[in-house]
Amino acid sequence: MEYTYEQYQASAAYLRQQIGTFCPDVAMVLGSGLGYMGDEVEQAIAVSYADIPHFKPSTAPGHKGRLVFGLLEGQRVAVMQGRMHHYEGYSYEEVSYALRVLRLLGAQTLIVTNAAGCVNTDWQAGDLMLITDQIKFFLESPLRGPNLPQFGVRFPDASHLYTPALQELARETAAEQGIEIRQGVYMYFPGPQYETPAEIRAARLLGADAVGMSTAPEVITAAHCGMNVLGFTLLSNMAAGILDQPLSEEEVLAAAAACREKFSGLIRACLRKL
Repeated sequence: MEYTYEQYQASAAYLRQQIGTFCPDVAMVLGSGLGYMGDEVEQAIAVSYADIPHFKPSTAPGHKGRLVFGLLEGQRVAVMQGRMHHYEGYSYEEVSYALRVLRLLGAQTLIVTNAAGCVNTDWQAGDLMLITDQIKFFLESPLRGPNLPQFGVRFPDASHLYTPALQELARETAAEQGIEIRQGVYMYFPGPQYETPAEIRAARLLGADAVGMSTAPEVITAAHCGMNVLGFTLLSNMAAGILDQPLSEEEVLAAAAACREKFSGLIRACLRKL
């Protein structure tokens, strides 16, 4: 589906009616099992995706499917509790639609999180990874179709989708918090099936440290419309073929719950420094 600029404006106008003069500076997209941070927002105004014109519902487990506006560590935030995925049947433009709407509302920075499989055999499940770059080979771009110049140029540079200055801020913050943080490349697979052992071996050869089914389309869209991006991955499980055991959705959600305090502490500390 190809959206018009007027449709993005209509979504933003509806949200302005709900939030009044509030203007978010930071957009946050929270992945599987990580949406609890939206419940920690102060002076919160929650809006269901189902009520926003042109938004799509989020159907993945662990995703509440709503936007929460308010304050977190003194920052004005718009938290997406749940995201849309291509495997749910959505186009990449639908998957990343909300980012452009939040940009119209004033968001200048995106903090994006996900739970993903660990490809790097020197690491382990439960580690946190700072995303330094991404690989996305599959299917079309979220920028496919007529370019909307109100958001960005036709052929955007992708050298620094994840903002270097924000990466440095995250490294410094993790050190101050005493949190060991990995740094690596996130590789996108469309899902919903988990990757095969052969695909994981290929991903490792290509330089990937983690694999998942989200994030890449949203980051491309956010960077295209001028947002600074900071990305984190919870390495929720070892990727297919590394351990002699099947992968499961329950394992992902359990790992997110176990890392709740560490993950939340790091994100909150980064917010204080923005």
